Amino acid sequence: MTETTKQLPAPVSPNKAERSRLWPIWVVALIALVLAVTLAVWNWQQWQTHKATVQVIQDLRQDTARLEDRYGSRGNEQSQRLQAVEGKLSDQRELIATQQRQIDHNARELLEAGNRTRTDWLLAEAEYLLRIGNQRLLIEKDIRGALAALESADEVLRESDDIGVYPVRQQLAREILSLRSIQGVDRTGLYLQLEAAIASIHELTDQALIHDQAPSFRMSEDSNAPADGRNMFVRGWNRFLDTLQQVVVVRRLDEPVKPLLSPDQSAWARLNLQLMLEEAEMAVLRGNQPLYERALSKAINTVNDWYDSTNPAIRGLSDSLNELASHDVDPKLPDISQSLGLLKERLAGRLATDNADRSGSERGGQDS
Repeated sequence: MTETTKQLPAPVSPNKAERSRLWPIWVVALIALVLAVTLAVWNWQQWQTHKATVQVIQDLRQDTARLEDRYGSRGNEQSQRLQAVEGKLSDQRELIATQQRQIDHNARELLEAGNRTRTDWLLAEAEYLLRIGNQRLLIEKDIRGALAALESADEVLRESDDIGVYPVRQQLAREILSLRSIQGVDRTGLYLQLEAAIASIHELTDQALIHDQAPSFRMSEDSNAPADGRNMFVRGWNRFLDTLQQVVVVRRLDEPVKPLLSPDQSAWARLNLQLMLEEAEMAVLRGNQPLYERALSKAINTVNDWYDSTNPAIRGLSDSLNELASHDVDPKLPDISQSLGLLKERLAGRLATDNADRSGSERGGQDS
């Protein structure tokens, strides 16, 4: 037994030194874990810092853009204000320059007025009258006013005793003759006639319209006549005829049938006719012949189509409108500006002669 035990192999004890060598690995792993956690935390902090930095940069960019817009708008406003101020300054300069030119012109006129003779004043008055005549004829189409102005200018030129105005008076005589040959337009008379026609339209009644005349009740006998059998028979027969006339209406079919008008249509027809005549009044004042003829033509057609021509008021209105339509409110006007041009040339010639004489006298005084 003892021998058997001695022959067995000796038991092997665990190697404690080899187990103790694993602790460095755990240390390294722990250190690596700590480093990884630290690196993750540091990366997270850097990411948050980066995000904050980007947000700050965006805010700065927005603030910069707002500042640029604000300063840009202020710059535009200031530039606009400067432009407005410069415009006002330029206007003031032009006004001052205009006033200075006017002052210089007035001063020259005053200096020349002392050297003017009676003939110069008469020629200036004639020029003014010729300007008035041209204005009356061209703008107002007043033939009588223009003729009166030209005749007054001719009288003034006759009093001037200036032989140089002979061509002016010769041309002026032709223009006066051309104005006298024109048939004047009595615009005031035509306007008043149209006003009278409009007033007559308002006085028209519905009986003047084209419609079936109301039946006329006739008294066949005196109310105080005796009621015998014969009178009763006549009265009954007349009543029968009146009733038949109300029921049966005979119309001629060989004539054009004109429309019947209601009271509303009657008022509308009067208003329409009034507007046409007011349009003709406007054409008279403006001297517009096509508009005048068109307005009166429409008014005449309206009267013929919508009103009863057998009515005395309608017949008188139609005759008046036809007579008004025959007038010419825009006659052809002649040219009366040539005499004014000749007179201006004469005034310029006299002014040049006076200046030459004045300069010559000044030179003679200096030589002496």
